[in-house]
Amino acid sequence: MDVILLEKVHKLGELGDQVKIKPGFGRNYLIPSGKAIFATADNIAKFDARRTELEKSQKESLNAANARADKLNLVNISIVRKAGAEGKLFGSVGTIDIADTVTESGVELAKHEIRLPDGPIRSTGEFEVVIHLHADIAAKIKVNVVPEED
Repeated sequence: MDVILLEKVHKLGELGDQVKIKPGFGRNYLIPSGKAIFATADNIAKFDARRTELEKSQKESLNAANARADKLNLVNISIVRKAGAEGKLFGSVGTIDIADTVTESGVELAKHEIRLPDGPIRSTGEFEVVIHLHADIAAKIKVNVVPEED
């Protein structure tokens, strides 16, 4: 299946690239989320007419992501959880917990922007969490998980 990308997609291509992808990826993710359109002759002509508008909006979203990254790089949060004597948590700290705590501190953050490659945090300590804001922009925040005092 051939599609035209309407924005930069990580590990796939830039705005305006015509790429060959598997049908399920296009049908279930790229096209419904507005990141791509089918590469037909009619759609190619429509895309060429809208290209400058799309490039302008992509530049604006990149600038907004840079501004958010600058704010997020300064964020240090603490999350209090029940833990055992050895520092192992009863439960875990996931993306929702981190997103809610960062949003309460004053910087907007959605749970889908948080990357936890090793899964949820299951022990106390200080962790560096990567925030994926844009295909080119990533920020890092410090998450300190502390045990709950009795």
